[in-house]
Amino acid sequence: MEKINVGGQAVIEGVMMRAPRAMAIAVRRPTGEIVVRKQEMIPLSERFPLVKLPIVRGAVALFHSLIMGVTALNFSANEAIVEEEGEEKKDLSTWAMAGTMAFAFGFGILLFFIMPLYLTKLMVPVIGDSNLIFNLVDGVIRVVVFLIYIWTISRMEDIQRVFQYHGAEHKSIFAFEAGEALTVENVRKYSCLHPRCGTSFLLIVMVVSIVIFSLIPKLWPFYLKAISRVVFLPLIAGVSYEFLKWSAKNDNSPLVKMIIAPGLALQRLTTREPDDSQLEVAIRSMEEALAVNAGYRDDRLVI
Repeated sequence: MEKINVGGQAVIEGVMMRAPRAMAIAVRRPTGEIVVRKQEMIPLSERFPLVKLPIVRGAVALFHSLIMGVTALNFSANEAIVEEEGEEKKDLSTWAMAGTMAFAFGFGILLFFIMPLYLTKLMVPVIGDSNLIFNLVDGVIRVVVFLIYIWTISRMEDIQRVFQYHGAEHKSIFAFEAGEALTVENVRKYSCLHPRCGTSFLLIVMVVSIVIFSLIPKLWPFYLKAISRVVFLPLIAGVSYEFLKWSAKNDNSPLVKMIIAPGLALQRLTTREPDDSQLEVAIRSMEEALAVNAGYRDDRLVI
């Protein structure tokens, strides 16, 4: 098989796989049937050369992934949930999807960036007014909130099934990268922990944000510091993306293995060992994405 980069995302009772020029979502219906939605895509970098630049490509990839993720979750929710007889499936409208993304993005900013900043501000009488100490405490609180959030949702029964599909996604990608035939037997033996996982990316974002936010003058008022958390997010995402790509390419280095170890450890919370039926769904999604990617034509769908 051609050596290409393939990524993915677990969804409700399914997996979304993304090849360079294709996306496929495979979901198991309550009847046991696997239903697939697939589409071809022209990479943004081919239409906008600026997107190829380091840092910029990471920021663009983050927001593009959010759009595809909401689309995949909407499709999976419609297919995986038992519907009443005669009820038609209704996809979210463009405005509804935009509202969902805005709410999720805003909630994430508030929980992981604004709240830690506010808590750190309250602690100034204790920690002093050192800019370095302020940003270290802010960063530590941010990481702790993130870990508590991940641990909390990992205890939910429905989310644990999503995490099983997350493990199936990683195993399938490992098998593809190893050049093995995509069968349940071959895929099952691989690890659930992948160095290019979005969970690792989020942890990198938390660490990189500590460094970048330390550049903000300590005399800035609270509202400017809060706004800067949003303004600098594309830069943080871009730097984190470049680090993730570099570490994935050099994951055989002992030093890199030590650096990425916390991210892999965190994946133990966001992945679970999948069963064979879940592996079948991940494999189907991978096969469909690769097939569409191989048959891509320039006059097809533009995303």
